[in-house]
Amino acid sequence: MSQPPVFVVNAVGMTRRLLEHAPRLRSLAEAGWARPLEEVHPAVTCTAQASLLTGKLPRDHGIVANGWLFRDTREVRFWQQSAALVQAETIETTLRRLGRDRGRPFKVAKLFWWFNQGAEVDLSVTPKPYYGADGNKVFGISGTPDGLCERLESRLGKFPFHTFWGPSAGLPSTAWIARAAADVLRDDRPDLTFVYLPHLDYEPQRKGPSGCDMPKLVRELDDAAAPLLDAAASVGARVWVVSEYGHRDVSRPVLLNRALRKGGLLTVRPGPFGEMIDAFNSRALAVCDHQHAHVYVPNPEDVPAARELIAALPGVARALAGEERAEIGLDHERSGEIVALSEPDAWFAYPYWLDDANAPDFARTIDIHRKPGFDPCEMFFDPALAWPKGRAIRRLIQKKLGFRALFDVVPLDPNLVRGGHGLPADDPLDRPVLVADGPAPGGDSLKTTDFRDLLLNAVAPEGAR
Repeated sequence: MSQPPVFVVNAVGMTRRLLEHAPRLRSLAEAGWARPLEEVHPAVTCTAQASLLTGKLPRDHGIVANGWLFRDTREVRFWQQSAALVQAETIETTLRRLGRDRGRPFKVAKLFWWFNQGAEVDLSVTPKPYYGADGNKVFGISGTPDGLCERLESRLGKFPFHTFWGPSAGLPSTAWIARAAADVLRDDRPDLTFVYLPHLDYEPQRKGPSGCDMPKLVRELDDAAAPLLDAAASVGARVWVVSEYGHRDVSRPVLLNRALRKGGLLTVRPGPFGEMIDAFNSRALAVCDHQHAHVYVPNPEDVPAARELIAALPGVARALAGEERAEIGLDHERSGEIVALSEPDAWFAYPYWLDDANAPDFARTIDIHRKPGFDPCEMFFDPALAWPKGRAIRRLIQKKLGFRALFDVVPLDPNLVRGGHGLPADDPLDRPVLVADGPAPGGDSLKTTDFRDLLLNAVAPEGAR
């Protein structure tokens, strides 16, 4: 007997505490069950999603952060999308294998989840701009099978990419993704669908949870989810809701790379576009990602000095080296020789220049692939600019006329950022949440790594394999 399809909504930023403000999603919990999830380290998008889909810790799946230093090329790369980077079997691969064994394939859709390109799924949609040889960038989405993205944009309009990330990030991208997911569910009837709704990941990072009207934001997310919940009901799909982390207030950035530079461990190369990190000649380099940082130290003899320097910085809670990284599941070759954890009210900012006049040109732009660390300042217009939106419009016109132009509207001041994530929550009510149906597991909470087997049993229970 075939199982009803399962629809997994990744409502990033949703917690048990916030669920009460989402009447539609809360009704799912009331009809089924809800449990807080113990976070993985670091509690960031790529690591959390890899752990959800594999049931493994970073030591096994290798996704140690949203980005890391690729040791062979000495390049820091963030937000890579290749599924081949995940070094453990994901649930979609497991289902493909089970489908071959059963003689009835499982159809899987993956919409805006990460590590989407090359994933063993039947339908996928992911953000993927086009990059021109002249440095120009045109927003776009990519996916499989051929024609899917064109079909969705013909019905729903162009994906509002500028609201997916950047100073204008907000509700329109989530609303579009939810409507696209509803379209896929109705027309393509996947057995398992993953959809990512990012709305709660913006204002809580900009202003911190205490600086936002969180009930309003949660209701907006709940309203945006209505089309996909209606579509799920129309095809008899079970709906699960999961999250990656909750947010917390932060009040102080910690600039590890500036400290390493002042300590003589990080080297830069001056040039016509500002100072660039010289990764080959640096004795230590911090790849900052929210409240975690991987510190790469090529020479083992430099580890004690680098660790001592980092551990002494205000805002640093721990600096784990070598085997100590196993305590948090980050004993993997991609991890830094030192893993730094911030204090709960602090976060790690990537800047390494000592004078803003020497900042690299990309620092004032939205450039998620070039920056050697995650930069939440990209969600702000620079308040020092008289009319930042007008500046952005002028730059857009210049580009359309064929001129080279930087969208240099991003501030350099990390003190603007008031919200963060990455560390485990102090209160279980502030942990990410799993809402599901079927038999409720025992205990008051689950681990993020428990999700994969629970979902697999819902899609392909033992008796049906």
